[in-house]
This record gives sequence, C-alpha cells and structure tokens, in this order.
Amino acid sequence: MRYITVKNLAFQYDKEPVLDNISYHLDSGEFVTLTGENGAAKTTLVKATLGILKPQVGQVEISKTSTSGQKLRMAYLPQQVASFSAGFPSTVYEFVKSGRYPRKGWFRKLTAHDEEHVKISLESVGMWEQRHERLGSLSGGQKQRAVIARMFASDPDIFILDEPTTGMDIHSKEEFYGLMHHSAKHHGKSVLMITHDPDDVKTFADRNIHLLRNQDSPWRCFNLHETHHHSGAALDSEVEHA
Repeated sequence: MRYITVKNLAFQYDKEPVLDNISYHLDSGEFVTLTGENGAAKTTLVKATLGILKPQVGQVEISKTSTSGQKLRMAYLPQQVASFSAGFPSTVYEFVKSGRYPRKGWFRKLTAHDEEHVKISLESVGMWEQRHERLGSLSGGQKQRAVIARMFASDPDIFILDEPTTGMDIHSKEEFYGLMHHSAKHHGKSVLMITHDPDDVKTFADRNIHLLRNQDSPWRCFNLHETHHHSGAALDSEVEHA
C-alpha cells in the first residue's frame, strides 16, 4: 500500500533553491534510506514531506489509513533529540511507557499488553537492563536508544528517522538496522531513514534515495537519484528524476 507520494517537489529558502523536481514514494513494508552530501537538504526534504516546511512547488500525498484500515500513525525522530540534562527526573521505563499514552488517551490506564509492548521496545534496543536508570545519567548513545524505544512503544505505521544511529557503536547500529528491516518485512511498517552510512545499511534496506547536486545550477540545489537493492545488496537499477 502506498503511504507517501511526493510529486515534483521544489523548495527554496528565501530566493535560494535547495530542492528541485523531487519525486519519490514510500510504501508499506519497505525500508528506504535517504542519503546525500553534507548540506544536501535531506532534512529539508523530510520536513517538506511531513508538512513542517511548505514546498513552493509540488504535491505531497499521505495516506489517511494504514493497511489495517485504521488511522495512519507516523513517528518522526529528528536529529539530536537525546539531550536530556543530568537532572531530568524520568526513568528510562517511565519515559518509554509515555509513548503508549497517545494510543490510549492520556487519562486511561495502561493494560498488561501495553506494559509488555514497552518491555519489548526496550529489549529491542538493548535498554531493558537500564530501565530503572534516570535518563539524565545515561550516555549519549543510550539516550538515543531510549528515544527510539519510546518511538517503538507508540507503534507507528511509518518511521521517519533523521540519522537515528548517532552515538551508537557498530554492533548497535547493525542491530538497529536489522530491527527496522524486521519491522518493515514482518510487521508491514514503512521506514524512511536519513543516514551517512549507506554501505553499512544497504544489506537491510530495499532502496536508497540519493540527493545529488544539480551541476547546471549556480545554487546548491539538489535533485534525486534512486538506487534499488536486489536481495538486500546488489544494485538493480538507477533512475534520475531531474
């Protein structure tokens, strides 16, 4: 099922174009990475897709329902969100558990199923043993994993992730990529992830969208190349949309 469709999107800051003629899609059950050089407007593209920024040209269509027929739920993880101070009062478990409330309503008691979902979310990012620790006492990588666990606890249909593995070691990154692949292939989730490590993640991802500078433009304006992975690794085809 097609969850997101972007057609001919263009965006500029003031009078400086940064994105031109961008078209891409995101379906249920697929893991897609988004790459490009530093300053390639990857975050800008994500924010324009989500409606945080308004594109000057183009259309963005987001499905209203999921494959189950329920209201579509999206989770957006921006860069550098795990900046809790040392005095932040919540424990890891309390923080992750709060991700369930938007599903239940803030004043409804969580069920045993909700509690089990929180546990699974923490275990999936290797943070179950730290569940009673204060968020402010954790390392940067552990804080990031706690934020990711909270996102999993909310059980969205679409994960929009902006460099989510910042601060993680190589082993933790591989486990995370495997988890996102599993979420897409076995639970029908959609994943769009900005990354600077395309070679590390390509065995897990279905496609890579690469923002490439338009050499004909006097501005740092980017258009799109798309790479499809066959059996998780080999290059299948490449298409330029510009």
